[in-house]
Amino acid sequence: MNNDEINDLLEKFKNEQKALLPKVQLKNNFQLENIRFIAGVDVAYFDMHGKTSGVCCIVVYDLIEKKIIEKVHSHGEIRIPYIAGFLAFREMPLIKDAVKKLTKQADVYIFDGNGYLHYRHMGIATQASFFLNKPTIGVAKSYLKINGVDFTMPQNKTNAYTDIIINNEIYGRVLRTRVNVKPIFISCGNWIDLDTTTKIIMKLIDKNSRLPIPVRFADIETHAIRKELLTKE
Repeated sequence: MNNDEINDLLEKFKNEQKALLPKVQLKNNFQLENIRFIAGVDVAYFDMHGKTSGVCCIVVYDLIEKKIIEKVHSHGEIRIPYIAGFLAFREMPLIKDAVKKLTKQADVYIFDGNGYLHYRHMGIATQASFFLNKPTIGVAKSYLKINGVDFTMPQNKTNAYTDIIINNEIYGRVLRTRVNVKPIFISCGNWIDLDTTTKIIMKLIDKNSRLPIPVRFADIETHAIRKELLTKE
């Protein structure tokens, strides 16, 4: 793509995100006790046949049985270039294909990425919610710095957190899921509030990782599938 084409794409993407923003609701549209099946979503990239390809893996976890009940994936060529702040447009085709393969629809989807913690409050978790029609959460391993605002490190204890406040608005939360490990950066996607987001994430933490179980295993699956695809090349 040349610069003019990229600029046209940027304008189109910005307009789409602006149109969706009024539909974002940072409040629960469910009862927490009714939440059972949680999906973790991750996308990884690789080069194949001289083109950028991607693989999306979704792992569904049963909160009651405390086990993974389904894994699906999709892969294909990535046709949208990487543009900071517009990751959803790059990843949504693969996510949609993977979701269609699920036999068990999740109650909540957690994305390896941001939600409301985004330049225009439209990270992958938020934007994907309109296709999924389900509550969504964003979980990032690194901090997206917006308007030069740094985060405050939470205390070194389990479930300690500090809110990320930018322009007097809470964008997300820095959450310490385990003692002596780096915090994660969580944000609402859509149809969920930040306190409930925190509760759900903490229900999904075990001794093996600072990341919630479905997201961690989705990440593991993307790397495994990517390796398998590259081996067949």
